Amino acid sequence: MKLLKCYSPDAEPARISKGQASMNVETGGLRASASDTSVEAAHARWQPSRASLRFRLHLSLVLLDICCIFAGFFLAELLYPHAFADQWLTISLSVSPLYLAMAFGARAFSTEVIVNPGKGVARSMQAFVVAAAAMIFLAFSMKASTDFSRAIFVLGVGISALILFFVRALFLHRARSILGGNPYNIILISDRLAPPGGDYSVVLPASTFDPGEDCPIMYDRLATALKSADRVILDCSPAHRTNWIHALQGANVQAELLMPELNSIGPIALASYGGNATLVVAKGPLNLPDRILKRLFDIAVAGSAILLIAPVLILTAIAVKLESKGPVLFVQTRIGRGNKMFRMLKFRSMYADRGDGHGTSSTGRKDDRITRVGRVIRKTSIDELPQLINVLIGNMSIVGPRPHALGSKAEDQLFWEIDGRYWHRHAAKPGLTGLAQVRGFRGATDRRDDLTNRLMADLEYLHGWSIWRDIKIIAMTFGVVMHKNAF
Repeated sequence: MKLLKCYSPDAEPARISKGQASMNVETGGLRASASDTSVEAAHARWQPSRASLRFRLHLSLVLLDICCIFAGFFLAELLYPHAFADQWLTISLSVSPLYLAMAFGARAFSTEVIVNPGKGVARSMQAFVVAAAAMIFLAFSMKASTDFSRAIFVLGVGISALILFFVRALFLHRARSILGGNPYNIILISDRLAPPGGDYSVVLPASTFDPGEDCPIMYDRLATALKSADRVILDCSPAHRTNWIHALQGANVQAELLMPELNSIGPIALASYGGNATLVVAKGPLNLPDRILKRLFDIAVAGSAILLIAPVLILTAIAVKLESKGPVLFVQTRIGRGNKMFRMLKFRSMYADRGDGHGTSSTGRKDDRITRVGRVIRKTSIDELPQLINVLIGNMSIVGPRPHALGSKAEDQLFWEIDGRYWHRHAAKPGLTGLAQVRGFRGATDRRDDLTNRLMADLEYLHGWSIWRDIKIIAMTFGVVMHKNAF
C-alpha cells in the first residue's frame, strides 16, 4: 500500500539524497550550498524563530516608554520644586496606565512600528497627548485637580513628550537593525535554481518534498522545516501549486503563493463570487467612514473659508469685471473622481476672447493672454478660490490630486500618454490643494518629469489617507501660496 511504502517504523529519518537538487540555504544574508544535507542540519543553520525576540523587544518598548514618562515628570519637579514632595511619582503613576491603554489601542507596540519607526513615534505621541488630556478630565471630574501642581503637570507633559519622542525614535531604529530589517522569519519554497530576490530568511527547494504524497514522513519533514517560520512564500510551477497549497494549509503558518503572472494585473485582495475565487484589482482609497469624515471636513472648511474671505471674493470679482470684458468666472471641464468630468470654477485671469477652454496650451511666465488683474490673482492663487464652491457642491475636496484640463500636455504628449497610471490618480476627488502642490510641483508642464513628479506625489497621497495628513497639507499650503511657478 502507498502508506506502507512511504512510512516504516524502522525507516531512517528523512534525508535529502545526492540525486536531488542541491539546496540553497540563505540565512542572515549568507548563502550556502549543500547537496547531501538533511533537513535537520539545514534547519540548524536557519535563523531561529523571531517570536521570542519580538516579544522581548515589545516588552522593552513598553518599559522604555514608562521610564520616559517617569523621567519627564521627575525632571519637571526638579525644575519646579513644590511644597508637596514626590508629586512627580503620583502623577507618573496616574498617567502611565492611561498612556498604556491608549498606546495599545493605537497599536504603538505592534511589530509594524519596528518596521516603520516613524509610525511608531507618531502613534506614541498621539497616545500620550490623549492620555494627558484624559488625566486632566479625570482630575477635574473627581475634583482632584487641587491635589497636584498644575505647573509640574504641564511641564512634565512637555518634557515627557520630548524624551518619549527622541528615545522611542532611537530605540525603534536600533530595534530594526537588531532584527536585520525584518521582524519575521520568512521561508521561501522555490523550485527554481535561481530563486527570486526578496527579504527572506531561508530558501528551501521544492524538490526536497513531494506534496503529492499523502505521507506522514513528508508532512513531518515539512513541519520540522517550517517550525521557526512566521511566513512562507511558495514559488513553484503551476502544475504543483494545488498539492503545495494542500500541504501548507495544515502547516499552522501564514502561507502565500507567489504568482509573477499577476504582476501586470496588480491585484490587491482576494474575494469570491458565485462560489468562485476572484482577485480584487481596484477599490477606492477611502472606506465609507473615511469618506464621511472627509466630506464633513470639506464642508466645514469650505463653508468657513467662504464666509471669512467673502470680501476678497467680492473685490476680486469686481476687479476682474472692470479689467476686461467677459464673465467673472472661467469655467473649464476637468477630470474628477472616477475619471468623471466636471465643470471647475476659477476667477477669469485671461482676456475672454483669448482663453484656452481645453487647456492645450500651458500658461507661460510672460503670457500675453493674461490680464493685469489676472497676473496678480494667479501669482497669489486667488484665482483658485471659487473652487470652494466646487467643494461645497461635492465634485472637489479641499485636499486631493489637482484636476487637469482635458488637453493638458507635456512635451507634446497628453498626460495619460506619458504614464498609464495617470488614470489611477482619479480614485479620489480632486483637491484645491494637494501633496504635489506643497512639494512645489506646480505651474507649466513643459517636460515629462513635470507630470511624472506630480503623478507620483498624487499616488502617494492616495495610499494611507488620514484626516491628519489633510490638515498637514493645508497648513503647508500657506507656505507655497506665493510660488515661483505661479504665473
